[in-house]
Amino acid sequence: MTARAQVGDVQRVHDPCIIAAEGAYYLLCTGGGIAIRRSVDLLRWERIGTVFAEAPEWTRQEVPGSRGLWAPDIAFVNGRYHLYYSVSTFGKNRSCIGLATNVTLDPADPRYKWIDQGKVVESTPGKDDFNAIDPNLVLDERDHPWLTWGSFWGGIKMCRIDPATGKPDPADRQVYALAARPESKAIEAPFMIRRGDSYYLFVSFDLCCRGAESTYRIMVGRAGAITGPFVDRDGRPMLRGGGTQVLAGGGRVRGPGHNAILTKGERHWLVHHFYDADARGIATLQIRPLRWDEQGWPIAGEPIESPR
Repeated sequence: MTARAQVGDVQRVHDPCIIAAEGAYYLLCTGGGIAIRRSVDLLRWERIGTVFAEAPEWTRQEVPGSRGLWAPDIAFVNGRYHLYYSVSTFGKNRSCIGLATNVTLDPADPRYKWIDQGKVVESTPGKDDFNAIDPNLVLDERDHPWLTWGSFWGGIKMCRIDPATGKPDPADRQVYALAARPESKAIEAPFMIRRGDSYYLFVSFDLCCRGAESTYRIMVGRAGAITGPFVDRDGRPMLRGGGTQVLAGGGRVRGPGHNAILTKGERHWLVHHFYDADARGIATLQIRPLRWDEQGWPIAGEPIESPR
């Protein structure tokens, strides 16, 4: 399996999210105050800064022991860029998802300023059967925003978002269950897109964060409604552990996962990290074209090797 095609600052990229905006591509990922990279062609990447110089004060108060911010997601909603981020400690479900907003992603623009909006969703041990990390914002067929999240515990959840605030819609406080692995629990990192009349829920199965020993793999299911029920190619419910494999490791590419999908018109790219077995297991960026078979299921291509 090809190791990587992206060049530039592509190592130590973990849990990437991506958006095409203002004539460039912006990629944000886990690391310190959320690292930001930029490219004009999806091939060559440069690091241009971080969202936060240090984590907002509320994060340390709400989740004692948390260090840095994890697993961001970026979307443009209601005239602003919405950056959702995770606050947690490894293996525990006292966690929060926060929100920061900006009117531009270009740090050279005089309007550039990240404004933290505080807590969006939280999980509490002994109370919640989910873990409030790994957020992803998706728009339904009416362009109304919904937030997915989840890692281990009870699996992947979703709530309806108020587009004016970027926080849960007071008119609908329900938490919807989308996917789970009742036996192993090892499911996380949801990312959802709408294609045609279907919604596709991508998730990562198994284990990350173990360098070259990581067993992450990317799975998918689909549904006719944004809240499910999601099933895989064989009709197995994702709430019962179902999922169709999109990408798994091989050769020096270990544990590919925590993906995002970049959509431009009818074209899609699978954006994810992997652990490079030939580089001490360092988390590294990889971007692949995503094709669709005759039954409408996604197929991951080889990593891109030329500017796009």
